[in-house]
Amino acid sequence: MAKVKPLMVLPPLLFAALAVLFYVGMQREDPNVLPSAQEGGPAPAIEPIPVPPYPTFDQTAFEAEGIKVVNFWASWCAPCRAEHPNIEALSEEFPVYGVNRDVTAEDAQGFLNELGNPFDAVVHDPRNRQSIEWGVYALPETFFIDSEGKVILHYRGPITERHLEERVRPVLEAAK
Repeated sequence: MAKVKPLMVLPPLLFAALAVLFYVGMQREDPNVLPSAQEGGPAPAIEPIPVPPYPTFDQTAFEAEGIKVVNFWASWCAPCRAEHPNIEALSEEFPVYGVNRDVTAEDAQGFLNELGNPFDAVVHDPRNRQSIEWGVYALPETFFIDSEGKVILHYRGPITERHLEERVRPVLEAAK
């Protein structure tokens, strides 16, 4: 009988482990949604770095009654441009705060001058420190915060009309 070398067993074992990981990942409720460490916890701090001439905001904005929206965006971000009309629609119902990740405040100003300003207030995040604290890894990302200052939804990617109706609104209705 031939002796089986340990290195011959390793590739099939690695393949089996990888297949199990993929299978478990596909069994999640919605495999397209990444889990968020922020949901259910308090909204992280905001450093009020201004984008003149727009008003700025800090953590106290999250203490107000009702749902608040925090949108991370940049002028160079094509999906941010695509979702902009839906952020404007949200701003008709809720206070919306913008966190801009452009290198310069002038780039943010140009974006808002061109497309309109749906934000109640805007802060600048030129070194991405606030984005890291909030768990943002790609733009756009939007957070929905309740009256207690807790993140009730962390939405990654552009909010389309369909996503607004199918995924966002049900969470907002349940939180009211």
